[in-house]
Amino acid sequence: MVEDGATFRRKRRAPKPLDRVRIEELALAYVARFATSAGKLEAYLRRKLRERGWDDESDPDIEALIARFVEKSYVDDAIYGRAKAQGLLARGYGARRVDQALKAADIGEGLRAELGPDESERREAALAFARRRRFGPFDAAEPRDVDAHHKLREKRLAAMLRAGHDFDAARRVLDAATIEELEQWVAEARDAAF
Repeated sequence: MVEDGATFRRKRRAPKPLDRVRIEELALAYVARFATSAGKLEAYLRRKLRERGWDDESDPDIEALIARFVEKSYVDDAIYGRAKAQGLLARGYGARRVDQALKAADIGEGLRAELGPDESERREAALAFARRRRFGPFDAAEPRDVDAHHKLREKRLAAMLRAGHDFDAARRVLDAATIEELEQWVAEARDAAF
């Protein structure tokens, strides 16, 4: 019988400290489950070391472990960065937001510059964002009074800027009269790239 409202709970055992084998198994399980960069893998392993501790005579050599994973192509910053950038662009995020996400994943500056979107991809992303959020010509609502229209335009402009689009592209999208005008704007950049 339980007295004074006490309940029986199993005591949670402290996780075993890591050693050379356990940290490699942990790293392998992480890269098997998640697409990741070398920097994100290093941050994960360092966090696990802080949480669980180290139980080995020698110090943990995380850099060598990550280098071995990179050599075996378990971790590839270029592939991860390209997939991350393309995913964000497809969802309508701009170049600045893509760069921030790659920087947060600890992708090097040179690789970030290489993976950054070109002008046609930037315009396509702005168009995708406007379509998804129903901005500019995608807004089918009735025209509002001037003050309400101005406030709504400012909010939408701010949303596009937060999404990583540059000011000129955001303004161009919001000021477009028709969807065809925006599609033509995107096509011009695509044609200029060839």
